Amino acid sequence: MSELVTGEAVALELRPAKLPSRALAVLLDLAVAVAVYVAATIALVAATSSLDAAAQTALSVAAFVLLLVGVPIAVETLTHGRSLGKTACGLRVVRDDGGPIRFRHALVRGLIGVIEILMTFGVAACVASLVSARGRRIGDVFAGTLVVRERVPAGPGGFVPPPPPWLAGRFSGLDLSAVPDDLWLAVRQYLTRVGQLDAQVGQAMAGRLAADVAARTGAPVPQGVAPAAYLAAVLRERQAREARRAFGGGTAVPGGGAWSPVGGAPVPVSSPPAPFEKPAEDGVRHTSASGEASGAGAAGSRPATGFVPPA
Repeated sequence: MSELVTGEAVALELRPAKLPSRALAVLLDLAVAVAVYVAATIALVAATSSLDAAAQTALSVAAFVLLLVGVPIAVETLTHGRSLGKTACGLRVVRDDGGPIRFRHALVRGLIGVIEILMTFGVAACVASLVSARGRRIGDVFAGTLVVRERVPAGPGGFVPPPPPWLAGRFSGLDLSAVPDDLWLAVRQYLTRVGQLDAQVGQAMAGRLAADVAARTGAPVPQGVAPAAYLAAVLRERQAREARRAFGGGTAVPGGGAWSPVGGAPVPVSSPPAPFEKPAEDGVRHTSASGEASGAGAAGSRPATGFVPPA
């Protein structure tokens, strides 16, 4: 199963859709669209019987473009890649990086789909999907999109450790627009596998990735913030921004869960792995930015993080 990563670096344990399921979804969409088009054409002919042939032809062409091209584009845009047929088959259109599509993606797919699906009766789309390693048709290639299976259970490998609580909102002012998707992919892959890495190798990778992200944002990693924690906090900030932009709602998730664009449901998270925590060995009482005490000096306390809260 290939793992996709959204533009906000949220893991999507999804598989590219196979040709049979995609073809079935397209047939369902076409059946609905053609039925609506035929009904609308009959009503239009009855309503415009007094007009001349040229006007009737113009109205017929407009109805074709609107119902068979415009409506599917609008539906995919408003539903973030879920048409009626795709919803029935458990599929969804996403960007190449796994993020939700926008109007321009749906527009390119719809316009090219007129040629490769309607005009060639789907032959061009089938050939392109068979040739493509990820089953993409020509419209997907030009739009930078991919049709994926949405009903695949998430595996344990998609867990992304949350940042320390005292870093929440710390990087809300960073400009993340210059950070490319492949760097977010590398950051996310590191965070999901950090517990499997050798400590020295993991620290070196975290330092290198943090330096790359800091160079793209134009702001250095704050003093006292471990590279792994910095990466987790910046990743979470981008996730929140993408969720606000794509779904138009708040991104506060109870219990510290990570936002999942598929269905908008939070993915539960647990305590971060070793690079994000280490026991207090000096017996000194540590106080976080929220005023909560931790460390060996506090009764019933949990292990303190290895980070120094900002002054």
